[in-house]
Amino acid sequence: MKSIELLSIFRDGNIVIPLFFLKHYKKLNLEMEEFVFLMYLYHLGNCPFNPSRFGDDLGIETKVVMNYIGILTDKGMIRVEVLKNEKGLMEEFILLDDFFEKLSLLTMEEVNQVDEKSYSNVYELIEKEFGRTLSPMEYEIIKAWLDSRISEDLIKEAVREATFNGVSNLRYIDKILYEWGKSGVETVEDVDNMRKKRNQKLKKENTDDEDIDTEIFDWDWFDDE
Repeated sequence: MKSIELLSIFRDGNIVIPLFFLKHYKKLNLEMEEFVFLMYLYHLGNCPFNPSRFGDDLGIETKVVMNYIGILTDKGMIRVEVLKNEKGLMEEFILLDDFFEKLSLLTMEEVNQVDEKSYSNVYELIEKEFGRTLSPMEYEIIKAWLDSRISEDLIKEAVREATFNGVSNLRYIDKILYEWGKSGVETVEDVDNMRKKRNQKLKKENTDDEDIDTEIFDWDWFDDE
């Protein structure tokens, strides 16, 4: 079969292909013609094994259809199984479960790559604030924060608070994050609101003329209740 025969289906708009699939099909070890045929099956969903129908729909010979089915099976994209049809009779079906599983793994890889790129910004910021390279153990501690869904902005705010107080160790930052977590603090805005409340409390309790309008970066998070 000439590749233009199958690709013309794509060009004529008979198959709608999700952009994510189109951008990453090469990562699935597929040639373009194989990919377009797979997209045809994708739009059918799990369906009865009917090479003649596939050939008629695509305007290609049945032997060419069988060749593509063999290729996609060998590459772990589809499989043919005997199942009961709607009438309760045994019939061969083409199943796309393996394809969806590969897509799921591919999606997770994309997410992890984005996360790792984002994580690196946090590591670099802390190294800059500490003025030294982080140890492997410190990398693991930071990764644990991120994996527990503490936002990068909140971590950065805790780092700034620690360095403002002249403390350059993760134990201190971890304690700050822990105390913030106990207080329901999840965002930088929550931190700002907590500081405002703290300022108001100090102003109310202070009976001297001592200047208490400075930023409360020097809270004693360990003793403050």
